[in-house]
Amino acid sequence: MKNAVDSKPKKSALRRKILIGSIAISLFSLSFVEDLFQVSKNLDIFASVYKNLSINYVDNVNSSEMMKTGIDAMLEELDPYTEYIPESDIEDYKLKYVSTQYGGIGATISNRDGKVIVAEPYEGFPAQKADIRAGDEILEINGVSLKGKANDQVSSMLKGSKGTPVKLLLLRPGSAKPTEINLQREEIRQDNVPYYGMLEGNVGYIKLDKFLENSGQEVKNALIDLKKNDLKGLVLDLRYNGGGILQEAVKIVNLFVEKGVTVVIQKGRNREKSITYNTFNTPEEPTLPLVVLVNNRAASASEIVAGSLQDLDRAVVIGQRSFGKGLVQQTFNLPYNSLVKVTVAKYYTPSGRCIQALDYTHRDSEGSVVKVADSLITEYKTKAGRSVYDGSGIYPDVFVKPVKYNMITQTLASKYHIFDYATVYRAERPTIPDAKTFKLTDTEYAKFVSYLSNRDYNYNTRTERILNDLRDEAEKESKMTDIKTEFDALKAKVSHSKKNDLTQFKDEIRKVLEAEIVSRYFFEKGRLEQGFKYDADLNESLKILNNKAVLASILSGEGNYKSIGKPGVNFSANAQ
Repeated sequence: MKNAVDSKPKKSALRRKILIGSIAISLFSLSFVEDLFQVSKNLDIFASVYKNLSINYVDNVNSSEMMKTGIDAMLEELDPYTEYIPESDIEDYKLKYVSTQYGGIGATISNRDGKVIVAEPYEGFPAQKADIRAGDEILEINGVSLKGKANDQVSSMLKGSKGTPVKLLLLRPGSAKPTEINLQREEIRQDNVPYYGMLEGNVGYIKLDKFLENSGQEVKNALIDLKKNDLKGLVLDLRYNGGGILQEAVKIVNLFVEKGVTVVIQKGRNREKSITYNTFNTPEEPTLPLVVLVNNRAASASEIVAGSLQDLDRAVVIGQRSFGKGLVQQTFNLPYNSLVKVTVAKYYTPSGRCIQALDYTHRDSEGSVVKVADSLITEYKTKAGRSVYDGSGIYPDVFVKPVKYNMITQTLASKYHIFDYATVYRAERPTIPDAKTFKLTDTEYAKFVSYLSNRDYNYNTRTERILNDLRDEAEKESKMTDIKTEFDALKAKVSHSKKNDLTQFKDEIRKVLEAEIVSRYFFEKGRLEQGFKYDADLNESLKILNNKAVLASILSGEGNYKSIGKPGVNFSANAQ
């Protein structure tokens, strides 16, 4: 009897659930039908406008360009990551977002004043093996002049199937005549991990540039190789890594986290796009002391790795606040071999936070995108109870003040004086010491200053711009005569001070120049190694990894390295 009595409320509850479910399905069906009607209606209107313009517009219309313009304008209202990729752009899209392989000569190029200049050859590929150097000018490709051609056109001419020949006409700075070089294209593979190696104190270092195909395996291979050196800790460098494939990020977290742990959750309006990603393999190093480096250019999949390892108290995050891209995209095939990449979901780290910094849904009155308001930023807790926050990227456990170069350094770089002097330096010296120890002497720096004596590196300092504004306002108010003497004296002092910039900012200029010179001999690997001694983020990492007590105190939310306040407020980064 007891079971029979108990069964009555259960049946009643079941009936209510069925009724509620039926109503929900009916409402959903009505909504779905309404949506379909609106879609069909709007497509008819769009098609009619397009057809009438194509047939009746007074001038000739490029219907393909007009369609792409319409699609781009429609997508522009959403977010910058939702985009249409026509058939002509498919290969470039795959290279940027999917694969790291293509056929070519292995070099980057730049366009300067109408000249096509080799920016950097890749070590071990046809251009480098043929002694093509940074600074060389490419005049022709297969007998076709490059005059007036844009970078993308030149890039397309250099690429091709593996094994096909390509003939270049090159002019090296300082040479009287151009040289013809015959190359054979190879499969160019740009590794996701361009460099890994050992630092002091048996600390390993892995630089991860992107999250394209096979990036998880590349990090694993690097880690296994580094473990041969009695590894005491690891630095995973994600700075300037704009992200890529979400699943690769999960694989990388899985190297350091036990099987069956939630790494990231994506939630979309379409239920099919709501997915929880858990670790699925036995980890390679579940207890190895770990630091992750981020900066304001680390985004998307980089933030998934950094945020997940931070939320799980598995790694100390060091550097600057990351970019703040908490959106997930998926590509869909369209007719005629085109694609559309659509933002289908937001992702959430294990603590439950979404680190998306810009709110594309709620724009201001002028239609501009705004940052998530401070009042809407919410506190979350890591596995060990540390405070972390959503809405503004990944804020590091240890904040390191970012490097900001003075205007003189920026100008010397932007006007290619540093690049061109490195070309001269390479031409005069066949070899240099190894990358890690290379340093310009004071005498060599003086030669660089002398090299600049007949070159334009003029720029306006902030003080000069303020003085110019002051002069303009004084002239408008007819006050210039009254202040001219004092104004001219102040302007002269500013000008004199500016002349000393090459001396005053010698250290930072020399640092940038050294990196450029080293890259001419040891390529990207050398540039990285040469910069280690100046890298404040990396030096902070080594301090922490070599002090187990400090490392433990950060991961537990105690000790000398503590965050102060919400994102936007600096961290205290001084070890006591």
